[in-house]
Amino acid sequence: MGDVFSVKLDSTHKKYMQYIVSDLMQLNSDVIRAFKTTYPNDTKPSIEEIVKDEIDFYAHCVTKLGIKMGLWEKVGNSREIGDVSNVLFRGTSDSGRKLGEPPIEISNKWYVWRVNDKDFQQVGKLIGDYTRAEIGLVVNPYDIVERMKTGKYGFVYPGY
Repeated sequence: MGDVFSVKLDSTHKKYMQYIVSDLMQLNSDVIRAFKTTYPNDTKPSIEEIVKDEIDFYAHCVTKLGIKMGLWEKVGNSREIGDVSNVLFRGTSDSGRKLGEPPIEISNKWYVWRVNDKDFQQVGKLIGDYTRAEIGLVVNPYDIVERMKTGKYGFVYPGY
């Protein structure tokens, strides 16, 4: 926990993310927080500067797979991981589809949970503070990089 990774966005820019906790309720996957600031590839901000940055998003992923794929590299570690008790994720039973069926574009079958919370809360329509909950899927490393680049994931998931 606390490992900080440099994520190369293109030939001239990078961002950073940090592994903050494992979520036993979501396949024991790593939860990362991605930071907003984009840096030139030739700069080396301090770990303290990186982890004080504004958080862009949280996600479940497999950090070791991203390293194996060459999409990010460990640059250090910090005990400062923020308050993980407030990280909220969302999911829906409307994700996925059978072959030949169109995806469900808007779901009213949402549930939310906090990291390592055994009680997933069924909320139905996603409204209010729940609209700020992060998608709770275990996201592949390519999609983590895509969201860091564009602000959006590359996969289809129901809206609200």
